[in-house]
Amino acid sequence: MYKQISRLIIYRDMSGESILSKLGNIFEDFDNGSDTPEHLRSRIYVEVRRLLEVATKYGFDNDLWHNYLTFLIITDENPFSLTYEKAGKQEGTVNSFAINDFEVFKELFDFDFSKIERELNVNCFSTLSSYQAIAKREQIYNKNVSEKVRALSKKIEAAANGNEVFEAVAEFYRDYGVGMFGLNKAFRVVSDDNDFRICPITNMEPIVLSDLIGYELQKKLLTENTEAFVSGKGANNVLLYGDSGTGKSTSIKAIVNRYYDSGLRMIEIYKHQFCYLSRIISEIKNRNYRFIIYMDDLSFEDQETEYKYLKAIIEGGVETKPDNVLIYATSNRRHLIKETWNDKNDSQMMGDIHRCETVEEKLSLVNRFGLSIGYFKPSRVEFDNIVLELAARHPEISLDKEQILAEAHAWELRNGGISGRTAQQFVNHLYGRSTD
Repeated sequence: MYKQISRLIIYRDMSGESILSKLGNIFEDFDNGSDTPEHLRSRIYVEVRRLLEVATKYGFDNDLWHNYLTFLIITDENPFSLTYEKAGKQEGTVNSFAINDFEVFKELFDFDFSKIERELNVNCFSTLSSYQAIAKREQIYNKNVSEKVRALSKKIEAAANGNEVFEAVAEFYRDYGVGMFGLNKAFRVVSDDNDFRICPITNMEPIVLSDLIGYELQKKLLTENTEAFVSGKGANNVLLYGDSGTGKSTSIKAIVNRYYDSGLRMIEIYKHQFCYLSRIISEIKNRNYRFIIYMDDLSFEDQETEYKYLKAIIEGGVETKPDNVLIYATSNRRHLIKETWNDKNDSQMMGDIHRCETVEEKLSLVNRFGLSIGYFKPSRVEFDNIVLELAARHPEISLDKEQILAEAHAWELRNGGISGRTAQQFVNHLYGRSTD
């Protein structure tokens, strides 16, 4: 195995801590007789456990060794894979190096583990080649990654040589891209010690726009803007504002689910991380995806100044915001920044001799969102319609309409008032009660 790994060119820069690299070292020590059988077995079991952890995380099945090698291919960001993600299949000398590497991967796919299993008295590699995964809910693993890995793995298994592997992988990069951005819908920013990293969200809810009852105009405006964005046309940053529990966040999540196959991705960022915005955008601006930078429940208190980072990014900074990035934010406040009576009172300057300019600076942030969409609490009639339609999706709920509405009215009085969220919580309660 180490002999095959040593022949890699483009995919050579994989971490020395990878399972493949560790197994290569083990096989080298086995062939050279430089380690004891007992210790070799122990080292193999460590890597098998790591492989099982990866398989569980991504829902791999059948031949876990093949799935793992495929996972390496589609997550390795190198000049070849990034170019093919951006521009599709190209003619060039680099293709010959890529075919060399795919010949190596094909050999690794077909690697014969029988000798080491026989001499070390282990059967773990044979077991991994016909693994029967335990069925589990898709929320537990990343279904997007699992399906794509297993589909490409089957194509590589059937390939006769490196050229056929090249064609299959090139098609994959063109259709889905490479690395975590190619495989996942949504991401969060994790920050610490003045640095950050972008991490995938692997269990995003499968929400669709029809799950949000009503708000047809709001959904239409958001859909039209997003369709223009993913099509490479002019589109606006969007602020969804209004009452809590009305579906602002749900709408954005549903939009990401709907346009994922068109290359849309979402990065969630919190207010205290706005200082990283420029660096985040620099990291994603040359990728072949459309990114929504998502800011949930956005608002600023009087003394908070993080909004200045946001203003500079949206409009006014030296560096132009790239065409593949938009900002979608939700807020309960129309103007985002808290206003006080002193802001409105000409007789109280509060030490600021240019009070009007200060107020204008605070309020100008919202004007930098080209599209503002209001979400407001439903009327009593609209609330009743939402409750009844949600309840109709659960045949297990046997109450008649009058009983459902009577209980819904009592529920909303005790649990936050009229809103789509309250209606959903009430129906969840009914459904849970009906299935006891």
